[in-house]
This record gives sequence, C-alpha cells and structure tokens, in this order.
Amino acid sequence: MANHKSSIKRIRQEEARKVRNKYYARSARSAVKTLRNTEEKEAGAEMYPKVSSMLDKLAKKNIIHPNKAANLKSKLARQVNNMK
Repeated sequence: MANHKSSIKRIRQEEARKVRNKYYARSARSAVKTLRNTEEKEAGAEMYPKVSSMLDKLAKKNIIHPNKAANLKSKLARQVNNMK
C-alpha cells in the first residue's frame, strides 16, 4: 500500500479515470455494434456521424488508439455506403 498522501490520491484518481474510461469505451462499442446491425441505409447514415464523433473523442483522450478509431470509422463508412 502507498505511504504518501500524494500516491494515495493518485490511486484514487486512477481508479475513477479507469471506471470513466471503461464506461466511454463500452458505450462506443455498443454504438458501433448497433450501427453494424442496422439494415436501413437512412438509419445507418443518420447514426454514422454520431458514432464517428464518439470514436474521435475516445482517440483524442487516448482511451483507444487513433489508428483503431480510424480503422473502425473506415469500415463503418464502407458498410453504410454499401447498405441497400
């Protein structure tokens, strides 16, 4: 266990950040999953900018890697464009 006040505080902060980051990443994964499961092109085209923005924010905050966000956005865009 930590002996200094600052390290105890750092542990508390890291735990809070971990919980928050996990929530954001989980909600983004759920949004990506819902977009992948959509059948209609209109609904997909409407959801894509929101999901794309969510992924960009996660990459900006270093919750996910920027290349992972780019890859996901690219694949989702291709899927939305190929919907019937």
